[in-house]
Amino acid sequence: MSINRRDFTAAAAASAGLAALSLPPLAHAQGGPVEGRHYQKLQQPLSTTPGKVEVVEFFWYGCPHCYVFEPALSAFTQQLPADVVFRKSHVLFRPNMLVHQRTFFALEVMGKEAEVRAKIFDAIHRQGQRLDVLDAMAAFLAKQGVDAAKFKDTFGSMGISTKCGQADRLAEAFRIDGVPSIGIAGRYLTSPAMAAGGARIDEEQSGLRALAVMEILIKRARQGA
Repeated sequence: MSINRRDFTAAAAASAGLAALSLPPLAHAQGGPVEGRHYQKLQQPLSTTPGKVEVVEFFWYGCPHCYVFEPALSAFTQQLPADVVFRKSHVLFRPNMLVHQRTFFALEVMGKEAEVRAKIFDAIHRQGQRLDVLDAMAAFLAKQGVDAAKFKDTFGSMGISTKCGQADRLAEAFRIDGVPSIGIAGRYLTSPAMAAGGARIDEEQSGLRALAVMEILIKRARQGA
């Protein structure tokens, strides 16, 4: 499968003016993104680190929508203020996603995930490699300079099982039923699909709207809204 995408890093990087440029007119008329349309608010907020606004992207390496969203999200998160803590969490919706999920956390533990993320995405979505079998993933990562034996040991460890379980519980707490989705401050949830607000726009634009909504929700979280 091949996904065409533009390089819209520069647009995402202009985060200061992103919200004003990207939100749909209805959202502006009502003072910002609308709950139930552009984002959801959790009925029971989750506990988070005091003094920090925690943001988590729920994703899957095999998701074409996550692949399209990644460049803008990466550029945006690199400019977040010091009080905002961003991380990714790999979901598990069905058994064939397990290798990808364990790979994500194994690479994260090894300090290699950010380094090889784009290569994994490209291999799956541009080159048609499934990489959903451990040996195939290990062989691919070895070509990217990752120690395959260490990767396999880490992949199969109890620590990775614990991390996967924690990720599954977090996704359940946020009621994640699709990716990419973004949880903010343990109380809000948005996504490119939600941020589009029903408008017929392409995935890149809906991704930019999601970042605009996220920016506003981060500000609201600081204010305790």
